[in-house]
Amino acid sequence: MTTTVKAYGATSATAPLEPLTIERRDVGPHDVRIDIDYAGICHSDIHTIRGDWGPIQYPQVVGHEIVGRVAEVGASVTRHRVGDLVGVGCQSNSCRTCAQCEQGNDQYCLNGNTQTYASVDPADGTITQGGYSQAVVTDENYVVAIPEGLDPERTAPLLCAGITLYSPLQHWKAGPGTRVAVVGMGGLGHMGVKIAVALGAEVTVLSRGTKKRDDALGFGAARYVDTTDSAAMRELRDSFDLILNTVSAELDIAAYLRLLDVDGTLVNVGAPTEPFRVPAFSLIPRRRSLAGSTTGSISEIEEMLAFCAEHGIMPETETVAAEGINEAWERVLSADVRYRFVIDTHTL
Repeated sequence: MTTTVKAYGATSATAPLEPLTIERRDVGPHDVRIDIDYAGICHSDIHTIRGDWGPIQYPQVVGHEIVGRVAEVGASVTRHRVGDLVGVGCQSNSCRTCAQCEQGNDQYCLNGNTQTYASVDPADGTITQGGYSQAVVTDENYVVAIPEGLDPERTAPLLCAGITLYSPLQHWKAGPGTRVAVVGMGGLGHMGVKIAVALGAEVTVLSRGTKKRDDALGFGAARYVDTTDSAAMRELRDSFDLILNTVSAELDIAAYLRLLDVDGTLVNVGAPTEPFRVPAFSLIPRRRSLAGSTTGSISEIEEMLAFCAEHGIMPETETVAAEGINEAWERVLSADVRYRFVIDTHTL
């Protein structure tokens, strides 16, 4: 048995999003049904619908930054109760048996974890549909509790943007005495600045133009550099231990690698559609590394949420109604948002 819910989705790669109805599976023994209150808009949503990362099946509802209340639990559920404030991020299942899952790295499941949208749901073989909808049914182990102190209306972006920056900052041990640069200060980048500052790192923002300078400094960055200023960029060579690149567009990656000190690492969390050109001598002379990082494990998401609650870290958001989603997407593409849109799903 399934339940029909209202949603907003796309019927093709070129069509605007429109009102739809979708089916949610019946709640199984280990499932949680969540009545969604808010869903963040991520650039990944747009890439997916437009087919930038490969073909998908339509109609498709996206959204992997989900916050809502538990409305129903399966008979064997122990982690959550009806009425709890909870969230769902980018992944909603994994094999649980591979080496990475057993080590707690379910985001790197060797058998391919189940994405919250545009993925095959192991529960029933359907294509997963995301959070631009009234409700979702998810295995209890991939639902996280939202701590007290986090504003539900602003929390959703933490489940993608927040964890996508928190995970590499923790993995590469950002903290007191480390010099961190964040490339791009959009939805991802502004979270990287806030979290890195809270970890105690010295943070520099590298962004085009100067319009975000005051924001960056207000978020705690020690320095802001306009990347179009070639002289200022030259002065930064050999300056950083860790660079987080959040830009999902073509970039002269060699120019940024040269900013790393010996044994420094540039971690790419943005996902451009075109490959980078990486000259060997942008790496060899300083034993530099170029790396990538995805989101985080379920346990790491819980850790990140607790960290943000403790340090008062929240995304900068703008709430939109369902009828404004297409306009919000256009504004994301033109970088006209500071810094993340959140959909009030009660307006569906």
